[in-house]
Amino acid sequence: MSQNPSKVDRLLAEQRDYIAKREAGYRERALKMYPWVCGRCAREFTRVNLRELTVHHVDHDHDNNPADGSNWELLCVYCHDEEHNKFEDFVRYGGSSAKKREAATYNPFAGLKEALEKKN
Repeated sequence: MSQNPSKVDRLLAEQRDYIAKREAGYRERALKMYPWVCGRCAREFTRVNLRELTVHHVDHDHDNNPADGSNWELLCVYCHDEEHNKFEDFVRYGGSSAKKREAATYNPFAGLKEALEKKN
């Protein structure tokens, strides 16, 4: 076994260090700036469960950290996951510019009664 870390190990360590430094900066500022309440479900947090309160970047750009906190909102881990799922779905499936959606007209049971009557 080699004493020198592999290139992948070094890159992963650098990435973890970068993320930790980045999060420490804006997370600490956001926690000082905003009340410890989830912006979606209104769950309140204390020092005991503060680890479950995350900083969400409204524009999804984790490097956009204005000093006034305008790109941040505090969300619990559950609401944060849901917010990112909604964003991924939007990216994957696109948005809709339609103001009103028409109701579905497909009826999967059309003709079922007649089919059952023929069977009997």
